[in-house]
Amino acid sequence: MAGKRILVVGAGHVGLYTALKLSKKLKSREAEIVVIDPQPHMTYQPFLPEAAAGNISPRHAVVPLRRVLRKCTVITGLVTSIRHETKTVTIQPLVGPDWDTSYDHIIVAPGSVSRTLPIPGLKESAIGFKTIGEAIYLRNRVLAQLDIAASTTDPATRRRALSFTFVGGGFAGIEALAEMADMVDDALKYYPELDRSEVRWVLVEASEKILPEVGLELGAYTAVQLVERGMDVRLGTRLESCVDGKVVLSDGETFESDTICWTAGVKPHPMLDSTDLPRHDRSRKVMCNAKLQVIQADGTPIDGVWSAGDCAQVPDLSVDDPEATCAPNAQHAVRQAATLASNIVAVVRGREPREYKHKWAGSVASLGLHKGVAYLFGFKVRGLPAWWVHRTYHMSRIPSFNRKVRVVADWTLALFTKREVIALGQLQAPKHEWREDSF
Repeated sequence: MAGKRILVVGAGHVGLYTALKLSKKLKSREAEIVVIDPQPHMTYQPFLPEAAAGNISPRHAVVPLRRVLRKCTVITGLVTSIRHETKTVTIQPLVGPDWDTSYDHIIVAPGSVSRTLPIPGLKESAIGFKTIGEAIYLRNRVLAQLDIAASTTDPATRRRALSFTFVGGGFAGIEALAEMADMVDDALKYYPELDRSEVRWVLVEASEKILPEVGLELGAYTAVQLVERGMDVRLGTRLESCVDGKVVLSDGETFESDTICWTAGVKPHPMLDSTDLPRHDRSRKVMCNAKLQVIQADGTPIDGVWSAGDCAQVPDLSVDDPEATCAPNAQHAVRQAATLASNIVAVVRGREPREYKHKWAGSVASLGLHKGVAYLFGFKVRGLPAWWVHRTYHMSRIPSFNRKVRVVADWTLALFTKREVIALGQLQAPKHEWREDSF
């Protein structure tokens, strides 16, 4: 009997972990596993702040798909359409015409993208913090502003260059802000023209709390720690406009900032708009049951279609609330991937899939070097122990032994050497010297 064809759309946390487990559990005669993603790597997003701050090499925060998924077929391209009625998808490769392919089972896991709002100037002036490219761009941007401030005699230009604005008080925003502030503190040692008091860090959060995942007490502790480090924390405040770098807040504050980082939430990948799969009316996520099967509006599973992660509306069976759904975080994504792989193996071999039920273990967040907060199994941890737990947990979760070793090597080397604080801005404009007016 010919093996089943399993397509994995997206190689994020869900896609990569599921494909990896399937390739280990299924024999080649049972199934062919095909992974499709526009990037040739998986980005381990919890390490983006450390990569941006120079604590680890950016190359070590990504996992090469072809190296890790050796038993799978990897296609570098974008899925532009899913038509389950005919069990076909359309793939747009990096170069050349698009083409169709069929499947027996499909795992829809393209993940999410930054959720932007119709704020004047946002798309032109701000940068997200969800990809390795955005992380390195932010690093280069922040360090370049120090050079601009140190080289100008204009006070307005100096203030604008040294004003750094972060919008969003979740994990991404807080960790990026804290790591960037530590990096700048180290860099200022080499800028005698600049004083620490001139640097302004502004955190803008629309709700009245930050880091809700670690609870009110640790969230409040985090806010106090940021304020004590000289940061301007604006809770219950919205970004109204940032045209040409002029930041206007809902509390009436107005200032100029050349660096604006937007981390205010995510939304399901827009690729889902090109599918015929049922989606939730409000969240626009793919509708799933607890077995991670995509379902019709009446709850009937759709044969051969699976989903999980940020783009999926999955019931949370660990709480006594029929309306509760799993949060879009890495903790759920990794564990859903394990259940998803086991369920597909079970179906391929003629058995029944099982429901996904994961009791919340806790949350950890870094607040910069040697600082952090953690809420684990009801215990609250802060400071150096929480930072150590954060690093240990994420080192254990990043796929492949190769990446684990490289990350630990980066951390070990950092114990004996100073942080690199040089901007490589030409990475974003490598052909600058090829402009017409340069010849």
